[in-house]
Amino acid sequence: MHRLVRPALGVFDRQRLSLVRSLAPPPARLLDAGAGRGRFVAAALAAGYDASGIEPSARGVAAARATGAPVTRASIENAHLEPSSFDVATVWHVLEHLENPGPPLSRIREWLRPGGGVLVGVPNLESLQARLAGERWYHLDLPRHRTHFTARGLHELLAACGFEVLGTRHLLLEHNPYGMWQSLVSRVTHAPSYLYNLLKRNAPARSPDLAITLAAVPLAPVAAALELLAGLAGRGGTIAVLARRV
Repeated sequence: MHRLVRPALGVFDRQRLSLVRSLAPPPARLLDAGAGRGRFVAAALAAGYDASGIEPSARGVAAARATGAPVTRASIENAHLEPSSFDVATVWHVLEHLENPGPPLSRIREWLRPGGGVLVGVPNLESLQARLAGERWYHLDLPRHRTHFTARGLHELLAACGFEVLGTRHLLLEHNPYGMWQSLVSRVTHAPSYLYNLLKRNAPARSPDLAITLAAVPLAPVAAALELLAGLAGRGGTIAVLARRV
């Protein structure tokens, strides 16, 4: 499965790297906080960054190290990193998993040099897909997602933690088109986010939801077009916010 989606993952990483470059070009020192399996750390290294990551999951760290990506097992709260030692940090779909995201953002600020940049990605509670799907919204993902953001709310949080917001992006390939499609399909399936959970082996293959999901596959271009319009209107399913340490 990973080999099948590798081209798409490369596209996602290149878009994220283009956002990072607007904050600090290579060979800047980059920290990926919540690095998972180290995919983006590896992409940043290949792009010329002095990149490393931290990740609390032992499985994620082991997978990252197997690919040669320098990822250390640590959460944002307990990581021991030198103050003012990074030029840019990425916090990509991490904050929604935290009950109190303010203190971790403040720690990341300490690790950035003065003027250093941060790229934060989160689901957008004010998105069109959230409005259309309601409790079936793909990115609602309770109880894994503990905090939900609007663009304004994230801007205010960043400002309270000592950052100046530089811009917000709503047109994102990595989560938004699929999120719109899955959210719409979840309105008619018995279990929400059936395909996602099936791929994660958390849902049975023998289910009426499989037939519904397969029948909805041809609607993916329609969902992508709808998400494009939502993004242009500032209602993207997820957002990326660029900010600098004040």
